[in-house]
Amino acid sequence: MQGPPEIDEALAPASRSSPQPAADVRTLPKVPRSSHSTAKAKPAKPSRAELKHFGGYLDDDTLEKIALLRVRLKKDNSELIKHAIDELYSKHSAKRAFGDA
Repeated sequence: MQGPPEIDEALAPASRSSPQPAADVRTLPKVPRSSHSTAKAKPAKPSRAELKHFGGYLDDDTLEKIALLRVRLKKDNSELIKHAIDELYSKHSAKRAFGDA
C-alpha cells in the first residue's frame, strides 16, 4: 500500500535520495567562567535531612492568603513561613526592647 508521495519520500532510504549539502553549523566561542562572579550567588539550601518539619491545619481564607503571598513575594512555602516567623519575632523583640510586652 502506497501513502502520499511526500511521506514515501521522507521514508525512502538515503541511498535513493539526492545528497544534501552539509549544513553550515557555527558554534559560539566558549566564555571562561571565573570563580569570582560579579553576581552574588545564593547560599546553598540545606537538605531536608538537616531541617525540621513545621505545619498546621488552616482554613480556606488563610490558604488563599498564603497562595497570594507566595506569588507576590516569589517564595515557596518554607521561605514564606520563615519570613513570617522572622517578622513576628522582630516585632515582639522590639516591643520587649521598649518595655511594651
